[in-house]
Amino acid sequence: MHYLGIEIGGTKLQLGVGPGDGTLAGLWRETVDVAAGPEGIRRQIVAAVPELLARSAVERSQVRGVGIGFGGPVDDATHTIIKSHQIEGWDGFPLADWITDLLGWPAVLGNDADVAGLAEALFGAGKGLSPIFYITIGSGIGGGLIINGEIYRGCGRGAAEIGHLQFDVIWVKDPQLVYKSPKETLEQLASGWGIAETAKRSIAHERPIHSILYSRAKDRKRPLTAKQVATAARQGDAFAESILNMSIGYLADAICHVIALLCPRRIVIGGGVSLMGEKLLFEPLRERVAERVFKPFADCYDIVPAALGEEVVVHGALALARRRLGE
Repeated sequence: MHYLGIEIGGTKLQLGVGPGDGTLAGLWRETVDVAAGPEGIRRQIVAAVPELLARSAVERSQVRGVGIGFGGPVDDATHTIIKSHQIEGWDGFPLADWITDLLGWPAVLGNDADVAGLAEALFGAGKGLSPIFYITIGSGIGGGLIINGEIYRGCGRGAAEIGHLQFDVIWVKDPQLVYKSPKETLEQLASGWGIAETAKRSIAHERPIHSILYSRAKDRKRPLTAKQVATAARQGDAFAESILNMSIGYLADAICHVIALLCPRRIVIGGGVSLMGEKLLFEPLRERVAERVFKPFADCYDIVPAALGEEVVVHGALALARRRLGE
């Protein structure tokens, strides 16, 4: 028996078909046309399903149901999207029912970070351990708490939203003048776009003319990206290193809050920003957390990269469908 797994993110749309055991019979992937809004994504799904099944040699009669991982908070009771922070027009949309009406299979809806965490706990870097706290750092920052192989959903609208923890941020222009901004979320400070925005604001305040990022920030046709910040840091650019250190510091503080509250056995980090790797991200992050963590829990956790790559949400959506619809 097979299931269909769908990932709807801020930048990509993926569909996979498989038994929900960590393997895929086939995968379909495209970028999201943000300008087309939800209707454009729904058109993509309609076109993708028959193509995916044909490519995977899976008959419609072999598919039992659909799991969906959506990039935003969802309501378990109504099977609707609460809000999309990246694409307008999804708020309150009954996505699970719409998929059922469209495709003819029962559907279950989950938050993308939750189902990604489920996949890593069952098949990836968290296999055999509990609790697992999963963090995805990409165009946004999401979290998922998996306890004994089950997603913790609070009272049914989500939990583990680490990207929305708030921090005081201080910007220094010169020794005589300090700017303190309103509270900002971890997502604003350490996601991919958050790192780029932090770099641009710091360039405006500090004017680091010796940094290779200084001239790039003036190119309006090609906006500064987190990838460029990481590349500059690898080349020894001190300003770029300071930007990453700032973002990693906020991420470390957020993880210390998670450890103090939940004491997870393992923290698994995925998403595009995690691809910065050991030297730029994981080693300094582990050091910062070790310095600041609640000491009685200091030997209870570890921090590792995710193992399932770009298909992690699809694997999680398939696993969710198998668990909810397989009986």
